Amino acid sequence: MFQPIYTINNQILQNIGHIESSKALIDEAPLVPAYEKQFKQDAMVRTVHYGTRIEGNDLTFHEVARLVEGQKITAGQRDIQEVINYRNVVDYLEEVWSLYDAGLPLPEEKKVPETPDNQARPFFYSQTLIKKIHSLTTNKIISTDQCGQYRHQQVVLKNTQTGEIAHRPPPAIEVPYLITDFVDWLNSDNSQQMHPVIKSAITQYILVAIHPFIEGNGRVARAFAILPLYIKSYDIRRLFSLEEYFDKHAEDYYNSIQRTHLQSSDIFKRDLTLWVEYYTKALDIEFNRVKEKVKGLSRDIRLKQKLGGKQIPLSQRQIKLVEYMQQFGGIRMPEAKEILPMVSDDTIWRDLKKLISSGVVEKHGSTKGAYYALTSA
Repeated sequence: MFQPIYTINNQILQNIGHIESSKALIDEAPLVPAYEKQFKQDAMVRTVHYGTRIEGNDLTFHEVARLVEGQKITAGQRDIQEVINYRNVVDYLEEVWSLYDAGLPLPEEKKVPETPDNQARPFFYSQTLIKKIHSLTTNKIISTDQCGQYRHQQVVLKNTQTGEIAHRPPPAIEVPYLITDFVDWLNSDNSQQMHPVIKSAITQYILVAIHPFIEGNGRVARAFAILPLYIKSYDIRRLFSLEEYFDKHAEDYYNSIQRTHLQSSDIFKRDLTLWVEYYTKALDIEFNRVKEKVKGLSRDIRLKQKLGGKQIPLSQRQIKLVEYMQQFGGIRMPEAKEILPMVSDDTIWRDLKKLISSGVVEKHGSTKGAYYALTSA
């Protein structure tokens, strides 16, 4: 059976320590429901946009956002289909996670496996899940008989600038056996004891290295690798997206993978330390980004102290007012009218009054020249 080779060095330990710290703050934050919904939607768009852009998709962030929301755009059909497909992959991962979290059978299970009362239910990783993600990823992109099916031919990956062979994946005949060994490891007791961040990193690399499909391997690997994080509650409320970091640091991303590829012709004998270090750094930076946004937009610690952790339901208009106050320290009526141009003065007054009565905002000065700022801790 596959057993990963890697060393836990100081940099990896430091990265994981930062991840744990960010996770703790995000998990404990009394996020306003409207904020959380907005954050999740943003994470979805970022995941889909950058997860397809790194593979060559030309759609803009705004175009992807419209597609994710179910709107139509004018663009190349393949680019549109890739985005729709990856959105469906993210939706599918949410479904799988939700079924597991609710104690219900996974898509490939007929019933929930029995486990001792004192043990957590193990998640069953399967080739069916991998193939389903690939089928969703490549729907209407490649021929139907290749969707969700392992490749039957040898492929090589070339450097687009030099034309040199950058990676020669295993022969097609070996793919089913390599995937079987890998999935067996994912479900093994040894794997269950591993830190989920490291397990996620290893999962992504091994799928990239095996390159089991004719197309779509990068997206499948990145998507499937999220499951070890979700299953062990490292989902941080599904507010994060690693794809943006990978895309914006594409050279480092591919170099880390390529340097690991070059170590040995045998995938299972490669030292994955370099890749694990890169991956944990990426996750550390993304978790920290979410932590800072959560702290800034929801004023978690101060609101928790002041309001006893109470969640305050705010409308989209009220969120815009609060965000402006957080960015600029406060707001007057003229600024409020600028950021809410289609809203009447009376409606803005009511929104400000609601924020004041909720204890989120304080009013300073007279009515005409009043200045509104977030409540001091």
